[in-house]
Amino acid sequence: MLKRPFFALYGGWLAGVLVSGTLMASDETVDQAAQSVEAQQAQSVLQQQIDEADDVTRSALEELRRLEQETRQMEASNAALSGRLASEAERQQRLGQALDTLSDTRAALPAVEQDMMEQLISWIESDLPFLKAERLARVKPDEQQPSESAARIANLLEAWRAELAYGREVDSWRGRLQLAEGNPREVEYLRIGRIGFYYLTPDGREGGVWDKASGEWQGLDERARRQVRNGLRIADDQRTPELLRLPLSIIANDHAGGQQ
Repeated sequence: MLKRPFFALYGGWLAGVLVSGTLMASDETVDQAAQSVEAQQAQSVLQQQIDEADDVTRSALEELRRLEQETRQMEASNAALSGRLASEAERQQRLGQALDTLSDTRAALPAVEQDMMEQLISWIESDLPFLKAERLARVKPDEQQPSESAARIANLLEAWRAELAYGREVDSWRGRLQLAEGNPREVEYLRIGRIGFYYLTPDGREGGVWDKASGEWQGLDERARRQVRNGLRIADDQRTPELLRLPLSIIANDHAGGQQ
């Protein structure tokens, strides 16, 4: 009987073993490839999630910065508004206090007006009698003047300032003079503050000084009349101011007692 070699006898088995090993190796390779693909896909998904998370984070940070900026702006606006509100509250408080006393002030105005008017009238009546009607008309109310006390007080203050100004002025004007004897005559008046009040006829032949103590005109001599003429020219800006030697209308003690 012819014997076959061992490998020949078992060649088929070896071939089968080789084929089986090849198939097993091929299956493992496929599995590894599949796992690699899955891993790559998982990595891609993870990277996409990371990228999306980064976008969300950046958006959140930008929103946070915007909100912080708006918060600072609102705080600055609130601080400025608080200052204005405090100032307005203080102003409203002052107005409220003024309104609280307004009724009392209005109630006191008529008495203040009456007192001012009486003082001015008394002053004019006791003063040198120059422009007396005009000065009294400025003080006493009439139908054309406002009736409200506040407006009347404003007018009285203007009259008071005018009276004070008389004491610092040298003035002259033409007017009519009524003496105790004779008819009214046209004369030129000269006033030197509140200390001297004089008249002179146009021809210069007669002149007088008002004597407050007696309440009458006292005649002037020729020298004094020349001084009055010089005073009239000074008042009319026709002569350089100079020292005038004239009798006064008031005595020194009377002038120091309050007439200005």
